[in-house]
Amino acid sequence: MTARRPAEGSGGLLVGVSEGTGEARVRLPQLRLDELLEELQARLDAARGTRDRVHSLLEAVLSVGRELDLEQALHSIVEAAAALVDAQYAALGVIGPDGKRLSAFHTVGVSDEQIARIGPYPEGHGILGELIHHPQPLRLARLSEHSASYGFPPHHPPMNTFLGVPIRVREQVFGNLYLTEKRGGVQFDEEDEAVLSTLAVAAGVAIDNARLYEDSRLRERWLRANAEITHRLMSGGAQAEVLRLIADRARENTGAALALVAMPMQGTDSLGVELALGKDAQAHQGLVLPVDGSLMGHAFTTGSPVTCVDVSVDERVAVAPERFAGLGPAVAVPIGSGAEGVRGVVLLVREAGRTVFTDKEIEPLRGFAAQAAVAMELAERRQDAEEIAVLKDRDRIARDLHDLAIQRLFATGMTLQSAGRLIEHAEASERVVRAVDDLDETIKIIRSTIFGLRSREGGAGSGLRARAVRVIGEAATVLGFAPSIRMEGLVDTDVPREIADDVVAVLSEALTNVARHARAGRADVVLETDGREVRLTVTDDGVGIAAGGRRSGLRNLAERAERYGGTLTVDRPETGGARLVWQVPVGD
Repeated sequence: MTARRPAEGSGGLLVGVSEGTGEARVRLPQLRLDELLEELQARLDAARGTRDRVHSLLEAVLSVGRELDLEQALHSIVEAAAALVDAQYAALGVIGPDGKRLSAFHTVGVSDEQIARIGPYPEGHGILGELIHHPQPLRLARLSEHSASYGFPPHHPPMNTFLGVPIRVREQVFGNLYLTEKRGGVQFDEEDEAVLSTLAVAAGVAIDNARLYEDSRLRERWLRANAEITHRLMSGGAQAEVLRLIADRARENTGAALALVAMPMQGTDSLGVELALGKDAQAHQGLVLPVDGSLMGHAFTTGSPVTCVDVSVDERVAVAPERFAGLGPAVAVPIGSGAEGVRGVVLLVREAGRTVFTDKEIEPLRGFAAQAAVAMELAERRQDAEEIAVLKDRDRIARDLHDLAIQRLFATGMTLQSAGRLIEHAEASERVVRAVDDLDETIKIIRSTIFGLRSREGGAGSGLRARAVRVIGEAATVLGFAPSIRMEGLVDTDVPREIADDVVAVLSEALTNVARHARAGRADVVLETDGREVRLTVTDDGVGIAAGGRRSGLRNLAERAERYGGTLTVDRPETGGARLVWQVPVGD
């Protein structure tokens, strides 16, 4: 049987019936069926991959959008970016207020141990800075081949492939996403760039929402704190109590690790730290700072807030800068301004690595500082009113003593003196004369008391605090450097005048000895009292006291202490130099 011709329109397919069996036979001479099936499978896999990636992107957008805490939102964005493009390392760099460097850096893929070995976070140089200056997506096959690259710091993991995209919040660049080392050793492609750019748009919206939420909560905290302080002021709270509340709430609302309140010391050009709260507060309590050249002094003299990027290395921290170890950004805000003048300074310091204080954060601080000025004004007015009431009461007592008591005593004395002439008994007459003399002496005592009631003690700068600061200032010219001084307790009220005179003399003698014999480059003075005793400690980093040396000056200081039942000790600290401790009781 002859085979049929191919049917028209069969596309080249040869269809026929095999001889003897009658079964249809199909021949495919030019189509590669296996290749078609593989291509179809590949396209199906690609479609599934695209579907899965779109689902992952949607999940990432939803996950990022749910976060209202800004720090957690940033961390979620970095994690989502790394997962979407299958990168081993990811980071989000937040651009600082100056728009030139990074103020924060959030990473994924690098352990805490690696971060500690690498050192400080980058500031935005090299490739990172390239995206800051040119906020456009950047994709590189090899980081080292880019002209802006200049290598990695020691202990940094190797990185080759790179993909970076900017994050914009309300048309302003907030920061950049940096992805490196796509897993499997492949390059980042256009699809990775598109996915990451889409995530960056969602991240910008999430960051904006988190910022708005954070701002609203911050405003709520400031309003609550203002209401609390106003209530405390109106209820007649003491100045120290209100200042502590203001410093504590300012520290909480700004995320500061340390808060200091310094006040001007009468009769001196110095500020005394009256209040310290937070990290290592004891090291700052009672410190005396110069107005000229110091961070807080600058805010005091200008009447404007002063910021600092890193307080631990700022040259305006002249007194014991090591006390700020582990701390970083700081802001000093004056208390009060205008016609009333600046009454003090509030210093807030964050931990190292935290963001610097922005204008948006400083503005409510100025309002808080104004609250502090009101607190001080009310306390001073209340104190003045109390003092006027006391003085009026003293005047009344003095007037009553003068007009009533003295006149009656004088009249009684005159009567006794007249009656004495009529007494013939010698012994009785002598007793009357002695009584008249006693009345005269009593009148003198009362007049002296009246004079004391009407006189006011001392003046500005006559207290022990001011006198000690003046001694420090005078010693600086001889020493060649300014000693640091810290004062704690009510040294002006708890230390009697005669003991205060000896404290000043001992301090002057001790600093003179340091200048003459110690060859020191630093001296620290601590003056403190707890109401029971006063203690003066002078420490230097010099050569120490030589064995067998002259001790005449020290004997003089010891005699001054023994006069009040106190002691003088001199030893050598572990850090070297010498330490003098002079202490005497002041309580009952």
